[in-house]
Amino acid sequence: MDQTAGPTSGTTPPTPSPDTPAARPSRGLLAALAGFVLVVAGVGYAWYGTPEALRGDVPQAAAAPGAGHGGQMEQIAAMLGRLEERLKAQPDDAEGWSMLGRSYSVLGRYPEAVEAFKRVVALGAGNPPLRAQALADQADATAMAAGRKLAGEPEKLIEQALQVDPKNLKALALAGTIAFDNGDFARAVKLWQDAVAVAEPGSELARNLQGGIAEAQGRLGQAGGPGAPPMAAAPATPATPAGAAASVTGRVTLAAALAAQAAPEDTVFVFARAAGSASGPRAPLAILRKQVKDLPLTFTLDDSLAMNPALRLSSVQQVVVGARISKSGNAIAQPGDLQGLSQPVAVGARDVAIEIAEVVR
Repeated sequence: MDQTAGPTSGTTPPTPSPDTPAARPSRGLLAALAGFVLVVAGVGYAWYGTPEALRGDVPQAAAAPGAGHGGQMEQIAAMLGRLEERLKAQPDDAEGWSMLGRSYSVLGRYPEAVEAFKRVVALGAGNPPLRAQALADQADATAMAAGRKLAGEPEKLIEQALQVDPKNLKALALAGTIAFDNGDFARAVKLWQDAVAVAEPGSELARNLQGGIAEAQGRLGQAGGPGAPPMAAAPATPATPAGAAASVTGRVTLAAALAAQAAPEDTVFVFARAAGSASGPRAPLAILRKQVKDLPLTFTLDDSLAMNPALRLSSVQQVVVGARISKSGNAIAQPGDLQGLSQPVAVGARDVAIEIAEVVR
């Protein structure tokens, strides 16, 4: 893809006549849309049940869940509409369908992303790397559409991707996540090591993979499994206070003054992140998804809700707990969303009160 091309103009592209070949999506349009997908996905989180940083398609930045990127999302939506129109005229452009699927994923439109990736799978029959990537992307979107669950159809798609291309980065990363979640830590280590071998050296993705490997090796050592490293080799992490469960419980309420600004079906994200930049990553350590109609709600955040096996509540001592109402349902915070944050609390804290009482600007 020509990454040097600039954004196309805001004018509506001409419709090809029946007597002329349909125009392929312009390189400028694809490059511009790709740039925005990378930027927006990199500064927010899709709130996946699997580690976004291990997905192999977009970089991840340690951004706070309160950052707003509404203008970027609007520009993605505008370019997305143009790409959709171009693909109606040129339905055999695999590159265009792949970018469409990734754009749908960034916008949280996972069922549509699944259908787009299915088109790429069909178009990539004679191109193993393209087909494998599309299968991995389809697995990712399918898992999101099913409530962040990789078991079942997504797992089968990942297996197919690795059969087509055993070195596909995203498929290796997701397969490692499945193995980790199933308690097969030795397999998780092997798959993530294979992923590191094909990841860009020194990239954030490579570092996150290394973190997952270290966590899996630590679990393997605790279990005393074959091939486990000595216990002393396990990475040191801040321990949860003795006797305290690696969880935080509490209650989320919506301020009466903002009640009229939230619809019953609006999405509510409840999350915990490490308290303070010095004590841990800004990435959410646990995430729960609900709706406004569930408010007020009681919650429990624990390691089962981790995005990344290397980043869990049990790896830190203090967290900030937050709740955000997403007006659009998108994963990335936008102006107009409603949120509330706690003061730093210890992991193991109970009855933490979160009031959603401010508007994201």
